[in-house]
Amino acid sequence: MMPTSPLETFGVTKLHYHLVSELMDTVNHIRVREGTIQSSRPQIITPTYYESENTEGFGEEARQYLDWLRLHAKDIRVLQYGFIMQKTELNEHVVTGQMDEVLERVKQEVKQEQDPMAAVIHGVDQPWDVCLLKLMVDMIRHSAPANFSELNSRHLLDDVNGTPRAVREEIEAAFLEASRNPALIKLLGITLRKYGLFEEYEDRFFALVRSRPA
Repeated sequence: MMPTSPLETFGVTKLHYHLVSELMDTVNHIRVREGTIQSSRPQIITPTYYESENTEGFGEEARQYLDWLRLHAKDIRVLQYGFIMQKTELNEHVVTGQMDEVLERVKQEVKQEQDPMAAVIHGVDQPWDVCLLKLMVDMIRHSAPANFSELNSRHLLDDVNGTPRAVREEIEAAFLEASRNPALIKLLGITLRKYGLFEEYEDRFFALVRSRPA
């Protein structure tokens, strides 16, 4: 049972999962794990972003592919999704019964809660976290078309001097935050380098550095 709503395009999403699995060494004993997974706001990334990451160990073909991505940057838009498991919110209990009956009971209980971001998973007891990885992948597949459509409707995928508008807006927001909090200037520099835009914003960046209180 998958969530009925996609991941948020412009904010953080909390997925509430119920993982139902049969104990490996005990017949008719079912473990039900409940917890949350936090999905960060999908981030538009550029080929230069990949180049800024550690590519040590990549072969020549991989580097040629990065070159191809850079040449076709205006035609390619990639969303990066990030997930964090909220381990502090994990709880579990064991019940007795047939798997089908327990699974159906959990589904009915979750449906009554009417939570659009709730999922019920029939998985394995070990390694159970693999089941959550599959949930994340399935959610990305389910959400990406809606996320791209919403970004496109706001013209955030439009090219602005070789860079998606959303990235430009992210950088402007980072400059504003750094101007209010000098501790964020270093993070701003890292962001500019990851997007390959440091030289373009270099004068503005160092002007901000010089304006810091002594």
